[in-house]
Amino acid sequence: MIAVTIAGSDSGGGAGIQADLKTFSALGVYGATVITALTAQNTRGVQAIHDIDPDFVARQIESVFTDLDVTALKIGMLSRAPVIAAVAEGLARHAAGLPLVLDPVMVATSGDRLLADDAVAALRTKLVPHAAVLTPNLPEAAVLLGEGIAESEAAMLDQGRRLLALGPRSVLMKGGHAAGPDSVDLLVGPDDRVLRLEGPRIETRNTHGTGCTLSAAIAAGLARGLPLPEAARAAKAYLTAALAASDRIRIGHGNGPVHHFHAWWG
Repeated sequence: MIAVTIAGSDSGGGAGIQADLKTFSALGVYGATVITALTAQNTRGVQAIHDIDPDFVARQIESVFTDLDVTALKIGMLSRAPVIAAVAEGLARHAAGLPLVLDPVMVATSGDRLLADDAVAALRTKLVPHAAVLTPNLPEAAVLLGEGIAESEAAMLDQGRRLLALGPRSVLMKGGHAAGPDSVDLLVGPDDRVLRLEGPRIETRNTHGTGCTLSAAIAAGLARGLPLPEAARAAKAYLTAALAASDRIRIGHGNGPVHHFHAWWG
């Protein structure tokens, strides 16, 4: 079972490619990578971003997919429109039909912007329609739709349905930015099927990489052959446990990462 993550590198190790590989490993899946950007980043924020040349991104895709028997993939930080175009073209050639988890990474936990304004339209048109599941948090869903942030479950569901109309087979509206004692995600699928995923809201500042981790966990489940609802439910449980264990490790002086290997050490 092999999953590929196409995303940016986090030098601090808590999000991006590093979080994805930790998640894949923790869930029993081999991880391969296509790196789209390098970040100078730690728990306090993003200090610099170096975008990878689109041609080199395309070469990575070709190298990975012409050799490895990939069973699922996850896309995270893409940063610029030319990189999005290169990824879309590469996947059309090498990964058509594979389940794709698309995490529309736009802003880091620290608040630093990770996606250029002109790249939003490219993401919306070139990649969103090909996703098995789109996994926006509430601010990302609002940007994709060009409107305000959903402030209720009813509004989350409405936005999820309208994102579904953009072409993905399913949309997971992540409720981590909402208020209340529970964190509720809504998996909106075809034929208006809705799966409500609820977990306790964990009180911790160590939330760096939560979105990356959840989407990677879903990709790991799909790589193992799980149906999407089951993969999403298992991913939610894994992330909740990783958040609950995050205070057992002390990483950095800002928003630390979740504890990906909580079941084995720490």
